[in-house]
Amino acid sequence: MFSKKLKTQKIKSKARRTLSSKFVKQNKNYVIDTSAVINRFISHLIKKGLNGKIIIPNAVMAELENLANKGREEGFVGLDEIASFHKLKHNFPVQIYFYGNRPNEMQIRFAKSGEIDSVIRDAAIKNKAILITADLVQAKTAQAYNIEVLFLKPKIKKQKKSFFKFWKKK
Repeated sequence: MFSKKLKTQKIKSKARRTLSSKFVKQNKNYVIDTSAVINRFISHLIKKGLNGKIIIPNAVMAELENLANKGREEGFVGLDEIASFHKLKHNFPVQIYFYGNRPNEMQIRFAKSGEIDSVIRDAAIKNKAILITADLVQAKTAQAYNIEVLFLKPKIKKQKKSFFKFWKKK
């Protein structure tokens, strides 16, 4: 099991080498992926100088809403992040746009197969935008479609091992 995990880590590390995590402070179009929103990367980038048109696919909104409806923290974090953009646009040179249709039943059913990610990539293509994502597979797939990608590696949250769980009474 350990060697398989190590092999997977090496493959991912090699895949990340051809992805850019730097942006130019120019007025551009950006399409944001759900992963970048959940990791709170967008507001940070805006504060660092990202400017232009931020396009939020309605497919992203649907994913966040679905997660929130299921009581998952990521959904609420993402919705809060997007709500914060409206305040940021008053102090930073960004415009916020929502784009596209909500996913249809087939796209939702096959979301794990990449259907929602495909909708997000299509939004980037149609808007001649840079895709911002923290999802390695989404980034590599977009790169294969010749979509400019800004890949931001998510911080891995290490689970704390509790000393006390070993002392439970039986």
